[in-house]
Amino acid sequence: MSDRTSRRALGGRVGGGSAALAGLIFPPLSGVALAVALSTAFPATGRLGVPPAAVAGLCLAGQLWYVAFGLGGVDAVRTPADESTDGSTERGDGPRLFGLANGVTLVRGALYAAVAGLAVASPDAGVAWIAATGYGVGVLFDGLDGRVARTIGTETDIGRRLDMAYDTFGFVAAPLVAVAWGILPVWYLSLSAARYVFRGAVGLRRARGRPVFDLPDSDLGKYLAGVQMVFLTVALVPAAPDHLVRAAAPVVLAPSLGVFARDYLVVSGRVSRRAVTLGGPE
Repeated sequence: MSDRTSRRALGGRVGGGSAALAGLIFPPLSGVALAVALSTAFPATGRLGVPPAAVAGLCLAGQLWYVAFGLGGVDAVRTPADESTDGSTERGDGPRLFGLANGVTLVRGALYAAVAGLAVASPDAGVAWIAATGYGVGVLFDGLDGRVARTIGTETDIGRRLDMAYDTFGFVAAPLVAVAWGILPVWYLSLSAARYVFRGAVGLRRARGRPVFDLPDSDLGKYLAGVQMVFLTVALVPAAPDHLVRAAAPVVLAPSLGVFARDYLVVSGRVSRRAVTLGGPE
């Protein structure tokens, strides 16, 4: 082995080790930073004596760890999953997590984590407006990160995974607060569980060696997700009539659950992709 190859291999091991360490440290530091930042705006203690700011910090840290775990040990802080980690990456590439597009995604995640923290707070008017505003701004940021990444050419696997993780977590945070505050019925949390149940069922099929087919080529899920985001934002607004929100809840929820059921039928081979894409190509 040449000296140059040895140096590159050593650099890859050292860089990989330091990046792995950073990947372990960054989530809790982010969670602590968020908890400290929210401690002045949030109530000191919530239900059961749990500080809402601490819950928000734990949610943010947990989501970042979840994304890092999903990357399968790839350097989620500095190197995209499809790049070489043998030390050959140009030094000028710089940190990948802290680009502009991923920064927008991280802000959205922090907003959703802040909303989740309010699930243990009492729903007085001031706190309720914080929840509605935080979730609403996070919704406005959804899609902005992708546009920024495409515009400046910085799309990465870590960015896509962060975006998907926070899309899913947003549908946990807002319904959880709405149910905890008595705005929505408890069965609305089925929306929060739907994606995790879907992924678990697909993973179980793979573990059993059963075939997993491609998802249908359809944008219906995206449109329904947008409807959910608007509905949940309105539901959290203190001025929204509770009886109208509860009346609309099953009408808004049913199509979204139906899409998850449809997707599982397709990936499990029980329904063909052509059948759910109006005769489109398989």
